[in-house]
Amino acid sequence: MTELPIVDAHQHFWDLERNYLPWLCDEEVVPFRYGDYGALRRSYLPQDYFRDAAGHHVVKTVYVETEWDPRDPVGETRWLQEIIALSGFPHAIVAGARLDDPEVGLVLAGHAAFPRVRGIRHKPRAAGSPAEVQIGAPGSMGDPAWRRGYAMLERYGLSFDLQTPWWHLAEAALLAREFPRTQIILNHTGLPADRSPNGLAGWRQAMATLAAEPNVALKISGLGQPGRPWTVEANRPIVRDAIALFGLECCMFASNFPVDSLCADFDTIFAGFRRIVADLGRAEQQKLFHDNAVRIYRLS
Repeated sequence: MTELPIVDAHQHFWDLERNYLPWLCDEEVVPFRYGDYGALRRSYLPQDYFRDAAGHHVVKTVYVETEWDPRDPVGETRWLQEIIALSGFPHAIVAGARLDDPEVGLVLAGHAAFPRVRGIRHKPRAAGSPAEVQIGAPGSMGDPAWRRGYAMLERYGLSFDLQTPWWHLAEAALLAREFPRTQIILNHTGLPADRSPNGLAGWRQAMATLAAEPNVALKISGLGQPGRPWTVEANRPIVRDAIALFGLECCMFASNFPVDSLCADFDTIFAGFRRIVADLGRAEQQKLFHDNAVRIYRLS
């Protein structure tokens, strides 16, 4: 059997010698779900990614915004044109834009002028736990100002990458229903950080609510746990439940590199994905590793 081609549906580059990313450049350490992220405070460019991914047949990638300098969000997309010219990667860009910014329309138009831009990510404000959720909080998916910006995505033919804890997925389902022509791609498997029985039950229920919407897809990634190794045994139930809930047509695998290098090397993650779905047929596996990302991100 020939090796499956991979579209890595979520990866990042950054050049900290040239560009300002506050969370990586400032002295202040921000709260981070994997804990200490000091190892990420170095430039990470295509040659670094190719070295990490060596041995895997990665044919295309989707670049996702890196919380770039908020004073110049389109600067990230402009910079990526240099990276593309030199390496050919990435093949699609999910750019950054603050949807609750009164000037967001100008930012979206700026990003949309570049041919590889496919979507936008802006992490909406999130509560620290299910009990703290406040519908309509400023900066959240229910905030009218945030929704005004979100409504503009359809005008530019842009999808939306959503990164939020699972306890906000009911809000995401309402968003999907209100804007049915905007594709939502949920990042990092809905962030199932709490692996307790109650935590996983809440995650499954929330994921099922969002999966019922026809304009939603899922990236299976970001499964690391602070202080614990990335193992097939720990992540198999999450991956298989996610596929069962969203369906084989709506899921895609991704590395989240270099961020997930804090938890495991590239080979551990992708070899783990292969083992987890080894019982599926070749065509089904190809959807997860390649075809779905090509279709959802409109890759040529």
